[in-house]
Amino acid sequence: QLVESGGGLVQDGGSLRLSCAASGRTLSTYGVGWFRQAPRKEREFVAGISWSGSATYLINSVKGRFAISRDNAKNTVYLRMNTLKPDDTAVYYCAATQWGGSREVGYDYWGQGTQVTVSS
Repeated sequence: QLVESGGGLVQDGGSLRLSCAASGRTLSTYGVGWFRQAPRKEREFVAGISWSGSATYLINSVKGRFAISRDNAKNTVYLRMNTLKPDDTAVYYCAATQWGGSREVGYDYWGQGTQVTVSS
């Protein structure tokens, strides 16, 4: 129901924009979060945005480099990632929530993930 796209291989310092599109469901009434899971690490919350887009949240390690936004007319949420670092290498997932927050348990729908690899 959620499909991520935009991942790929990029050099240290490069940029990518991830998209999270919903099929068969409208995202406009859900908050959306981006999570990531690096090799041999637990999945972590990275960024979140409210249903209206009026509230956003980024974890400290990506503040100033990443930005989350949404276009409800296109039923899509974006994660713009600038100044990427090798530590950002992970599978990135988007998920939809009616409750918000950074805990996975609060998210009802998940995408399959998109790989982001940052080479040094």
